[in-house]
Amino acid sequence: MAEIEDPENTILMELKGGTVTIKLLPDVAPKHVERMKELARAGEYDNVAFHRVIEGFMAQTGDVQHGDMEDGFNLSVAGTGGSDLPNLPAEFSKIPHARGSLGAARSQNPDSANSQFFINFKDNDFLNGQYTVYGQVIEGMEHVDAIMRGEPPAEPDRMISVKVAADV
Repeated sequence: MAEIEDPENTILMELKGGTVTIKLLPDVAPKHVERMKELARAGEYDNVAFHRVIEGFMAQTGDVQHGDMEDGFNLSVAGTGGSDLPNLPAEFSKIPHARGSLGAARSQNPDSANSQFFINFKDNDFLNGQYTVYGQVIEGMEHVDAIMRGEPPAEPDRMISVKVAADV
């Protein structure tokens, strides 16, 4: 198991294949880190589908409004929602969109990120400086690599649970 240096800023995401450990970057994107921890602690990410998974690019999830598999997954609206909380201002940095990095999904408006995020399958340098990076997978990337592909996938994978390591 990965050595967790800062349990308060580490996310444990349970996928069907196992646990993905994500180191959050509060010094780089404090508002995005706080939002992820707030939603994780509220159980908002549990059972939420990966609604947009593009081979050789990234896996996107976090639509807490529409992505809950328990309420019946509606493919037509998946990926269009956020949380009940206000949108976040962009926190762009020099951190690259490298393999395993966690980026904030948003609309055309840079200040529209809310609850959705993506994990990069490979280095996606063309995203640098345009999307907020606020975490990095430190263990379990093989489970991310195994997520069902599609826009949306016919049978989407989901985050079984998302927890802050300090709470486990």
